[in-house]
Amino acid sequence: MVLVHEDPLGMVKPIIDVSTLHSWGDTNPLHIPTSYNVSSSLEFSSFPVNHNLNRKIVFWEGDITQLKVDAIVHSTNETFTERSHISDRIYAKAGPELTRELQEEIRECKSGEVVVTQAYKLPAKLIIHTVGPKYNLKFQTAAENALHMCYRNALLKAYELKLKSIALCVINSVKRNYPPDEGAHVALRTIRRILEHQENNGNSTLQTIVLVVENCDAGIYEVLLPLYFPRSTKEEDAALLQLPSGKDYGPFGEPVFPDRQIRIIDNPHHINEDDCSIIDLSSHFDVMSDPTFTQMQGDLDQQRLLGERHVPTIDPFIAKEIHNQERYDRLLRRAKTEDLTEVSGIGCLYQSGVDRFGRPVVVFVGKWFKFKDLDLDKALLYLIYLLDPLVKSDYVIAYFHTNTSNVNYPSLTWLKEVYNILPYKYKKNLKAFYIVHPTFWTKMMTWWFTTFMAPAIKQKVHSLQGVEYLYAVIHPSQLEIPAFITEHDMTINGLRYFNPCSTT
Repeated sequence: MVLVHEDPLGMVKPIIDVSTLHSWGDTNPLHIPTSYNVSSSLEFSSFPVNHNLNRKIVFWEGDITQLKVDAIVHSTNETFTERSHISDRIYAKAGPELTRELQEEIRECKSGEVVVTQAYKLPAKLIIHTVGPKYNLKFQTAAENALHMCYRNALLKAYELKLKSIALCVINSVKRNYPPDEGAHVALRTIRRILEHQENNGNSTLQTIVLVVENCDAGIYEVLLPLYFPRSTKEEDAALLQLPSGKDYGPFGEPVFPDRQIRIIDNPHHINEDDCSIIDLSSHFDVMSDPTFTQMQGDLDQQRLLGERHVPTIDPFIAKEIHNQERYDRLLRRAKTEDLTEVSGIGCLYQSGVDRFGRPVVVFVGKWFKFKDLDLDKALLYLIYLLDPLVKSDYVIAYFHTNTSNVNYPSLTWLKEVYNILPYKYKKNLKAFYIVHPTFWTKMMTWWFTTFMAPAIKQKVHSLQGVEYLYAVIHPSQLEIPAFITEHDMTINGLRYFNPCSTT
């Protein structure tokens, strides 16, 4: 018997029993190319493979109001009046009783806290309401702490109520300026640590946690889930490269800053380690990160009276930019004089017409880029020779990952070096970087590279599953690509896209 749920607009949606969904542990781990063998500062992962925990996680893209679970989590504001399509669906499907209970009995919920109500007409039994934080870069730590408490309190409440299943929505919101990537790290880290803590204490009441995402967040969680819930030792090793570093975290995944802790003792004359306690004030002293506070100078008049002289210094960033520009100019001069036919003849990089906005299109064919066999010095010179005249104005790049193998994958070290050498105009005038036929691993490495090495172009990178999607921005007559790419595209996507030869 199929259960259905009547939508307010008359649309009938099926009620989905959580037991019918596949767990994260039942999905296949990533295929990790051996060429991506980048060293990490970590010797071992803080999140080792744990098949028992993986079986408790369900990654699901859809409507949280369809799920038949013990409880769903609802992210809202302090007075439960926030308007979003998720909140609107929850209120509409639960019925007016939910609104009455919140407005007349509960009335308020502070950021990081949770309150519980009945789910009324929803297929779930309960709703755990929580309030995500507003994000401000100046008070980043406080926002991270508050978001951590949202997930932590929601899960601990589920254990307290002895629930067996819970559906977690994405609590951080772009409406509150919270970066989606950072919010996903907080969510997954907290969930992992809470599950570990409860498992170690013999508490196994909560058997299923459904991570409910919408399309805008699906890609982020798809990339980050293997970092915190690896399904194989290869995924665990690969996670060392991508897990955030530079911060310490407590037993529940909360951020900890040892340098912001103070010790309080009863008697300063008799210090006893057993008698002192540590208080973490990290969420209250974010003002210390303000440059105007940390860079306070002494009285300038007093300095002049004492005969102190101000010695002008060059900004390290400016000095680095000057050095890079000089290096680039030298490479450009070499590129214009040296014989580069051994690289240009490969045909992996060339200009192919213009897009629908008249911007030059640069094509890169991954299969023909034999990284291990090429003279990388000349490859860089050819890249500069080809692109230098094009990047003076807007341009786009179409990279085809079709049928690539380990021999085609450049090292991240080399990519970083190239990215740092290329002047600012390359990043500024690049309007789009299309990756056609990406693999899951390609998506993950692209996210990591653009997040930690090349953030200036992160929003310009787009992954496309087929050639047809390029035609919206590049007319087929302007796109010259090898035949094996279109042949591969037809085998995986069929003949859905129109034939370039038949267009006018």
